[in-house]
Amino acid sequence: MKTLAWIIFLTLFTATAMAENQVGITKDMPSVTVQTDNGMVQIDRVQDTKNQIDGEWALTSRPCPDFCIQPHSPAEGVTTIGELELIEMLQDPEAVVVDSRTRDWFAGGTIPGAINIPYTYVVDELAQLGCEPDFDGWDCAEAKPVALFCNGVWCGQSPTAIRNMIKAGYPANRIFYYRGGMQGWRLLGLTMIGGE
Repeated sequence: MKTLAWIIFLTLFTATAMAENQVGITKDMPSVTVQTDNGMVQIDRVQDTKNQIDGEWALTSRPCPDFCIQPHSPAEGVTTIGELELIEMLQDPEAVVVDSRTRDWFAGGTIPGAINIPYTYVVDELAQLGCEPDFDGWDCAEAKPVALFCNGVWCGQSPTAIRNMIKAGYPANRIFYYRGGMQGWRLLGLTMIGGE
């Protein structure tokens, strides 16, 4: 009889736990925890299955120029990634995830664990990414794997930063482009920090 009660308890406990985390990142990954400047942050998805993005993040059409659809890869040798690969990089202490948007956009909310290096002066900040200044500009032999993102597929800030980094000597094969950006991150209901 104790065994039957234990089985019923485990069944109810498992069903309750699954119901509480019905919207996982993947089937086997309900959430992840990443280091940020302010401590550890858990990334998961909004559990409200009726949740929708709204406001400017729900816009489907922006005037082009300036907000033109970006190519899948901003430069030869750069790897375009999705959310799961970005989450892996957020958990990798050797990798850096860069929000390349201007500070006002960054202040409005970002991906936990990302640092802000605005696209307008990313080349000046390559030391944060493992490069060393030299007489000709930068020595990036020890460059870290870095993922850059901005507002979404219509945002040219991270593609511009990526092309400028490559011109300055950053190895393209160590650059990853999260093309979905903040619009894709928000669309999936993933955790954000700062802002709203």
